[in-house]
Amino acid sequence: MLTAKEIRESYKDFFRSKGHTIVPSAPMVIKDDPTLMFTNAGMNQFKDIILGNKAAKHTRVADSQKCLRVSGKHNDLEEVGMDTYHHTMFEMLGNWSFGDYFKKEAIDWAWEYLVDVLGLDPANLYATVFEGSAEEGLSRDDEAASYWEKHLPADHIINGNKHDNFWEMGDTGPCGPCSEIHIDLRSDEEKAAIPGRDLVNHDHPQVIEIWNLVFMQYNRKADGTLEPLPAKVIDTGMGFERLCMALQGKKSNYDTDVFTPLIDKIGQLAGMEYGKDAKVDIAMRVIADHVRTIAFSIADSQLPGNAKAGYVIRRILRRAVRYAYTFLGQKQAFMYRLVDTLIESMGEAYPELPKQRELIMRVIKEEEDAFLRTLENGIRLLDNAIEQARAKGSTEISGKEAFQLYDTYGFPLDLTELILKENDMTLDHSGFDTEMAAQKARARNAAAVETGDWVIVNEGEQQFVGYDCTDIDAYILRYRKITQKNKEYYQIIFDRTPFYGEMGGQVGDRGVMKYLDGETIDIFDTKRENGVTVHLTKELTTENYIQSAVRLIVDEEARQATSCNHTATHLLHEALREVLGSHVEQRGSYVSPEVLRFDFSHFQKLTPEEIEKVEKLANKAVRRAIPRDEHRCVPIDKAREMGAMALFGEKYGDEVRVIRYGSSIELCGGTHVENTGNIGMIKIISESSIAAGIRRIEAITGERVEEAINNVNNTMKEISAMFNNAPNLIQTLRKSIDENAELRRQAEEYFTERINNLTDKLLSSARVINGTKVVELTGIRLPEVAKGVAFAVRAKSPEHTVFIGTTVDPSGKPLLTVMITDDLVKDGLNASATVREAAKQIQGGGGGQPGFAQAGGKNKDGITSAYEKIKEILSL
Repeated sequence: MLTAKEIRESYKDFFRSKGHTIVPSAPMVIKDDPTLMFTNAGMNQFKDIILGNKAAKHTRVADSQKCLRVSGKHNDLEEVGMDTYHHTMFEMLGNWSFGDYFKKEAIDWAWEYLVDVLGLDPANLYATVFEGSAEEGLSRDDEAASYWEKHLPADHIINGNKHDNFWEMGDTGPCGPCSEIHIDLRSDEEKAAIPGRDLVNHDHPQVIEIWNLVFMQYNRKADGTLEPLPAKVIDTGMGFERLCMALQGKKSNYDTDVFTPLIDKIGQLAGMEYGKDAKVDIAMRVIADHVRTIAFSIADSQLPGNAKAGYVIRRILRRAVRYAYTFLGQKQAFMYRLVDTLIESMGEAYPELPKQRELIMRVIKEEEDAFLRTLENGIRLLDNAIEQARAKGSTEISGKEAFQLYDTYGFPLDLTELILKENDMTLDHSGFDTEMAAQKARARNAAAVETGDWVIVNEGEQQFVGYDCTDIDAYILRYRKITQKNKEYYQIIFDRTPFYGEMGGQVGDRGVMKYLDGETIDIFDTKRENGVTVHLTKELTTENYIQSAVRLIVDEEARQATSCNHTATHLLHEALREVLGSHVEQRGSYVSPEVLRFDFSHFQKLTPEEIEKVEKLANKAVRRAIPRDEHRCVPIDKAREMGAMALFGEKYGDEVRVIRYGSSIELCGGTHVENTGNIGMIKIISESSIAAGIRRIEAITGERVEEAINNVNNTMKEISAMFNNAPNLIQTLRKSIDENAELRRQAEEYFTERINNLTDKLLSSARVINGTKVVELTGIRLPEVAKGVAFAVRAKSPEHTVFIGTTVDPSGKPLLTVMITDDLVKDGLNASATVREAAKQIQGGGGGQPGFAQAGGKNKDGITSAYEKIKEILSL
C-alpha cells in the first residue's frame, strides 16, 4: 500500500515525465492580493498568468499546493468533522497548461495516471462533462465527452449542470467548463444495488469527486457575457486526502495515514478511543483537521487575531477548543501538544513546520488558554442570564442575550444551547437569527463593491520603473469604475509607472497624473493587484484625452519618508538579531511615511537596555552612510548564497531583488534610500507583544524624530516654567509629588471620617417600613459619597436594610444607587433589576449585582420620580 508521502511524490514524478516543471507550494496565507485571504485552490499562485498580466515562464507546471477553504463560496467549516471528507486545510495536486496543451492531453494523462500508474479500477471511475446552458448560449462539451469515450463506457460519462461543471474564478474573469472525475468506493453489494452514476454529485461519502479538470476558455465580463480567452488554460486540482483514501482502501479520509497519527495522539491525550462514540469521533476529526490548518497558518506568518485572515484562524482554533472542551473533557490547553505529531507526519514535505515548532506551539497554547478563559466567562454570564430569566418566571433566554454572548464574548451558540438544555431552558432562535441577519446586513452594506468592466484603451503589459525615477510619461492601458458605499472612484493601469503599489507591508505611493494641457488628477493611493500596480483616482479625464500621454508624478516627499522607514526596518532587523539572537525573524511589517512597525519572533519583553542597544546599533549604521547595494533579477539560489534570508510564509519567484547595506542583506521589493545616512536618525517609540512569541516595535525616522525631540523639549520648558524655572527640576517634581501624596492621604482620611459620620446620622434617622430599615441619601453632588455610604451602611447594618441614594453631579448627570443586604436578596429583592427599571425615569441605564447596583442617566429632572420608582419596586 502506498503511503501518503509516496503518493505525493508519484504525482510529481508522473507530470515531470510529461514535461512539466514542478514548482513549490505557495504559502497558504496570501499576501498582497486584496481579493483573497487564503490560497483556496492550486491556481491562486498563477492568477497573474491566467489573467494575462504576466507571461508564463513555463507553459507546463505541476505541484502539490496547501490550501484553506473556510470563507466565501468555499465555506465548509461547519461541515468539517461531521463527515469523512470535508477539510479546512487540504493539499491539492495540480497540473497546468498556459496556452500549451488542452482538453485531450489533460483527460488522457489523468486517465493514465489514475489507472496505469496508480492502478485504480476503471470500473469504479466516472467522469462528468458540462451539459451546456441555454441562457448562456453554451452547448454541451462534446469535445471533452469524445475524449472520455476512449476510456469509459457511455454510462460512466455523466452530464453535469452549470453549478457542478462550469468553473469560474469569480463574478468576472477567466472561466470555462470542467470535467470532474469521481470514484465509487462502496462494496460490491452496494454497487449492485445502486449504480454509482446515480450517486455522483449527491454527497455520498463513498462516491466522491477526486479530480477536477478545468478548461478555461472564456472571460466573464461584468455584464455577465462571455468572450473567448486568447490563450486557453488547463487548471486541474485533485484532492490529495481523497486520493489517499481511495488508494489505501479506506472509507474515510481520516482513516488514512494523513490523519491517523494525529487521531491516535488525540485519543492518547484524552484517554478515549476513536470509533466508540459518534460525538467523540466528530471531536477528534475536528481537532485533527483544525490543528493542521492552525499550524500551517502560523508557519506562514499568519497569527490568530480579531480581523480578516487572523480572525478566520482564531475562529478555526476556537472551534477545535470547543469540541475538545465539550466532548473530550479538556479543560486545559490541549492542541499544542499535537504539534510534534504533525511535524513527524508532514515536516519532511513542509520544512516550515519543524523550523517554526516553538512558535507554533506557543501561539496555539496561548490562544487555547485565552479561549478557555472566555468559555469560563461565558458560562458565568450565561448562568446570570438563566438566573434572571428564572426570577421573571421564564424558561427562555432571549435571542439578543445569546447573540451578545456569541458576538461580543465569542461564546459558541451550540454550547449555549447545550447548557440551556441541561438547565431545562430554551433559546429564542428567532430572535438570535434576527440579530445575526442584522449583523450580516451591516457587514454586506459596509463591504458592498460594484466593479465595472475593464475598458481597454491600449494593449500591452505594465512596466514598473519606480526604482529608478519618480516621474515619467505613460499611457493608459485600461481603467474601470468602482462604486463603494455610494462613492465612486477609478482604477487605472498604465503601460509604465513609477508608483509603488501597496505590497510587502509598504503603503502605496500617492501623487498626480498630469496631462499636456495642464489638467491634473490626484492619485490618492496605489495597490498591487494580480501582479500590476493599480492607481486610484476620484476622477478620470475626458474621452478626448483618454488616449493621450500623461505625466505620472510621485509625491517625492512621502516616497522619501517611506523609503527611510523601510530601510530602517532592515537595519533594526539586523540589530535585533545581533542583540537578541539569530532566532529573531521578521513576522510582519508596516511602512508608511509617518511610522514603521516591525514584528519579529522573540519570547520575552525587551528590556530598556536591549532597546537602547538595538537603537544604538541601527543608528551607528545610519551614521556610517552605507550606500545601497542593489541586485535585481538575482536567481533565488544565488541570493541565498549571498546571505539573504528567505522568510517562511513568503512566495518568491525564480528571480528576486536583493538589498544590501553592509552586513544587512534581505530579499525585498520595496523602495529604499540611496545610503543609510539619508535616514537621519532612528528612534524606537514602543515595544509590545502581539501574540505568543511575537513582539512588535514601532519607530520613527528623520524629520519625525526631530519633531518628537522638539515636542519633548517644549514640554520640558512648560513644566519648568510651572515650577518657576527651578534649577533642579527633578528634585522639585519629587518634592511636589511627595506633598501631593500626603495631601491625598489626608483627604482620604477626611473622606472616610465624613462617610462614617454621615452614615451614623442617616442610620439614626432611618425609617423602618414593613420590617425593613430604609436609609435614604438625597441632594448629594458627589457620586462617590453615595457609594461610600452604601457600603458603610451594609457594614454597620448587615440585615433587613435597604439604602437608596440619588445624586446629581456638578455636570448635571443624575445617578441612582441601591444597596440591599444579603438576607433581603435571598427573599427576592434585586438591586440590579431595580435600578435598571428606575433608570428609565432619568433616560439612562445601568446595573450591577443583586446586592449593589448603580445607574446613570441624562435627565436630572426625573431623579425624584426615579427615587419613587425604586421605593415602589421594593414595596417601601
